[in-house]
Amino acid sequence: MAGNGRGESGQGSTLRAQGSPLHENLVGAVMVVGGGIAGMQASLDLAEAGYKVYLVEKKSAIGGHMAQLDKTFPTNDCAMCTISPKLVETGRHLNIEILTESEVSALKGTAGDFDVTVRTHPRYIDVDKCTGCGECADVCPVVIPGRFDEGLVYQRAAHKLYPQAIPNAYAIEKRGIAPCRDACPAHQRAQGYIALIREGRFEDALRVIKEDNPFPGICGRICNHRCEDACNRGKVDDPINIHALKRFVTDTVYAQPRVPPEPVPREYDDRVAIIGAGPCGLTAAQDLCKLGYPVTIFEALPVAGGMLRVGVPEYRLPGWIVDREVQDIVDLGVEIRLNTTVENLDDIFDQGFKAVLIAVGAHEGIRLPIPGNDLEGVLINTQFLRDVRLAELGEISMGQGGNGTASVAGAPNPVNPSTGESPLTSNPHSLVEGKQVLVLGGGNVAIDVARTVVRLGASEVHMACLEGRHNMPSHEWEIQEALDEGIVIHNDRTFLRCWPPMLLSSRLANELVWLLSLMTPEWG
Repeated sequence: MAGNGRGESGQGSTLRAQGSPLHENLVGAVMVVGGGIAGMQASLDLAEAGYKVYLVEKKSAIGGHMAQLDKTFPTNDCAMCTISPKLVETGRHLNIEILTESEVSALKGTAGDFDVTVRTHPRYIDVDKCTGCGECADVCPVVIPGRFDEGLVYQRAAHKLYPQAIPNAYAIEKRGIAPCRDACPAHQRAQGYIALIREGRFEDALRVIKEDNPFPGICGRICNHRCEDACNRGKVDDPINIHALKRFVTDTVYAQPRVPPEPVPREYDDRVAIIGAGPCGLTAAQDLCKLGYPVTIFEALPVAGGMLRVGVPEYRLPGWIVDREVQDIVDLGVEIRLNTTVENLDDIFDQGFKAVLIAVGAHEGIRLPIPGNDLEGVLINTQFLRDVRLAELGEISMGQGGNGTASVAGAPNPVNPSTGESPLTSNPHSLVEGKQVLVLGGGNVAIDVARTVVRLGASEVHMACLEGRHNMPSHEWEIQEALDEGIVIHNDRTFLRCWPPMLLSSRLANELVWLLSLMTPEWG
């Protein structure tokens, strides 16, 4: 049975003590439960008699309540002066094995022949390796009430129970998985980086975020922050504004000169191919690269980032944020081949790749099943937003060329060299400039489309959705911002058909464009 005070969460170990009748020499082990002054003295006496002793203590160190006292009654002796020799002797005795952070959970058998199940809780610090230097406590950002001082002072979550503690090692106190982390699809340790933000350690906070999530700047702007719905603070007043704190950290650190991460050394020769440079493909590439695998991403679009880069408007998610966080992944040693369409997996394996991950995303929207949904001027949300972003990239690139291979994030090329075709399906600016536009749908993507159309110069923008004003699936603050920009929202409307332009008045025929902004969550 391992009993070095280290332990694993929820692990139970069973001790078996065997012996003969009392009139014969007993052979076996003895368990002493409780590491106070009485438990230590009993353990020493038994150990000196030749028995193997297991001293079980619930806390992270032995000493019990006497270690907390200033004086003892009735002699008024110094408590620590009395207990210190016992601590040292107990910790050094070869016949005594100390089990800290442990509790007896089951006992069965008879005297001299019994089994004991001991449950050891995690200490999170290896007692055999800890030197008691205290550096972990110096950098620990989490403050808790002092356990040894009965809450009269505060201590760090990484702590040693008291200065003379045996074992002379630190422990970390944890309360399980935080509700915010449990609610997050990426299991982001929000409580950790928020504690670092409280101490002003913004670079460390960003490092903690990126251990779980390679896109902190992106999530700080467009995440639906389920963590806040689960935040315990909401039971008192309002949840912690977690996503805003994440954005604050990234904006603060990103405002400083960028320091590229060090490339990760290769440990394996097996090459991995990933099809799609969206959030899934990029995250997998980062994780595989950190494990030591050579990774290549094939991306059909002229820029990496997937829907993050071409499906979210610039006003919500600036392109430079995506490019920077993609670049952090590329700098680790990931290769990205832009403007490269994969049509046959055999071609990938023929290039020497041993494994392929398909992460092509969901770039296709859904048309409403109503007559006229395929008329000219009826557009799909994802295609429209992608065309807007790609048109912006084309303007920025000023016709910059490329050979289809990139080792940096974002080298936009309006023409795919492998196919000779442009990824643009339409000129979004000319489609809506000076025209009346109606957006069907009431979700966040519908509002993205409507607000984008406003920025492209539409003369008038309306939205129509099935839901009532207070049941719209989009965020309340996005609805309000849309109204502030002059967008008219028509609630409680259903859609029967799209009329062809020749059946409309001549004025509407020249000015009306229908944008179908539909997502599966909105329309089933």
